[in-house]
Amino acid sequence: MLKVAYNMKPLRFVDAHIHLSDEEYAEKIKEIILEAKNNKVVALVSNSMNLETSIKSLELAERYNGIVYAAMGIHPWSVNALTEEELQQTTELIIKQRGNKALIAIGEVGLDYKYEKIWEKQLMVFDEMLRLAEKLNLPAIIHSRGTTAQIVDMIPSYSLKRILLHWFSNPISILPKVIERGYYISEGPPTVYSNGIREVVKKVQLTNLLTETDGPVRYFKSPFYGKMTTPAFIPTVVDAIAEIKRISAKEAADQIATNFEDFFGVKINSMEDNA
Repeated sequence: MLKVAYNMKPLRFVDAHIHLSDEEYAEKIKEIILEAKNNKVVALVSNSMNLETSIKSLELAERYNGIVYAAMGIHPWSVNALTEEELQQTTELIIKQRGNKALIAIGEVGLDYKYEKIWEKQLMVFDEMLRLAEKLNLPAIIHSRGTTAQIVDMIPSYSLKRILLHWFSNPISILPKVIERGYYISEGPPTVYSNGIREVVKKVQLTNLLTETDGPVRYFKSPFYGKMTTPAFIPTVVDAIAEIKRISAKEAADQIATNFEDFFGVKINSMEDNA
């Protein structure tokens, strides 16, 4: 009886990391949301880069309530041009939104080795963002290019229960530590063609995995090459995860949707529920 009920559950996909507030998407939001719905992508997290995109992400989450959610914060790529005033305004804005169901995470925040000339400023802003996540009891969505091991060592000094390492690629050697601590990772289109990412997916428990697109990133290989990155890519990503895990796409999609709900503390609907 339970097995039949499980199999009858509507298919649901999720995009835990997309930059809907990016200028490239500005005139295409309605089209992207409709396309997502048509592909059974039922939840999108609009990640922010700075104050302006944090405001836009929140507006999008409020406008498309029930399918779009906001992650607000300062990305390490934005740190160089960041003023003390903007940092304060961003922090105050996020605190003001405490209790707003549209806001479900602090993100995208983190460290990036390519910006080592402003390393101390990166560390200061990242610390501010993590303390904000700690204060508001929100998950943190983390950018960690070339800095994953350092960030994993830093996190225990904060009272953070929910950590998402977005687009985790290396070092694979720290995956056991990541999973032991209950952190999540998200993977996107490279899962289809990248041996390195496929190895990560193979090693990580399905219960700690989320799917993402990181749109509007455009440099993905076939079958995505030359296409505008949208949540419509997600079913193909889930198919790849299912292949790697040797399970059905339905089983993979169901578990990843459940992971999304557990991690972000939200109840997502199927397209049938929203109809």
